[in-house]
Formats: sequence, C-alpha cells, structure tokens
Amino acid sequence: MDYSNSVKLPVGYLIRDYSGADYAAVEKLWLETGLGSSARGDNQQIIQDTIDAGGHLLLVIADDESIIGTSWLTNDKRRTYLHHFGIDEKYRRRGLARALLQVSLQVARADGYQVKIEVHRENIPALNLYKKAAFGYLGDYDVYIIRDLNLI
Repeated sequence: MDYSNSVKLPVGYLIRDYSGADYAAVEKLWLETGLGSSARGDNQQIIQDTIDAGGHLLLVIADDESIIGTSWLTNDKRRTYLHHFGIDEKYRRRGLARALLQVSLQVARADGYQVKIEVHRENIPALNLYKKAAFGYLGDYDVYIIRDLNLI
C-alpha cells in the first residue's frame, strides 16, 4: 500500500509497505544506520513472520527508488511496538521522519493498540520528534535482553 496521500511528503518521496523483494535494501540501510542486522534477529523470515502476525514494515522511498527510511511495527495484541525507525543520514532534516512517524501512528491507531517505542537517551532529535507526537516517558527502568538462547 502507498501511504503518500495520507501525509504531506516532500516532492519525490513516497511511503509504502515492505515486500520480500525489498529485504536486501532494507538490511543494507539497517546496517548502515545501525538500526538492525540479522545478528539481532532481523532477518527476512522474522520480518515476514511479524507481518503475517499483523505487523507492518513501512518504507520511505526516494525518487530513484532507493529505500531511505523504515518504520517496523510489531504487536503482541496489547501494544504496537515501533522500532527500526529511521531515515538515512543523507536524507535527514527534510521532514521525512515526521511524515514517516505520522503514517506509522495512523497505521498503529487503525490496529487499535497502545504504541510503545524505545529510544536511546542521547538521541535528542528522536526524543524531540516522539515528544511532539504525544509519546510520554514510561518510567525510569533499564531494558535487558537475552539474544543468545543457548544462555538459557
């Protein structure tokens, strides 16, 4: 689906849903921006599994058809989790992140769940963007993860 008509975007850009053919370009962007990698479990099958379970992976596309931004929404049927949200550094400060967040929140609202995002404390531009979009600070806690299931 093309979401470009539901938000004000600069000329030459569009926001659309992910398809399996996009995986190599998405992985490249995530590696370049530090948003994710297959080592973190961000592989093509996991993406498809989350989409099949009601999630979404939104892509920002430049006029040369390159993927320059992503927003991955997954859910546990209680909350939508917004992650892997970012725009390639070369394309920042054009309003693309704001437009992508607006579309992401429209999609999340349609799904009907609360929306949660985790952001690094030092990522001031992202914090400001999320605060302007009505995100509130959840609480002062640390987040832990076990990535290697062999440790369990």
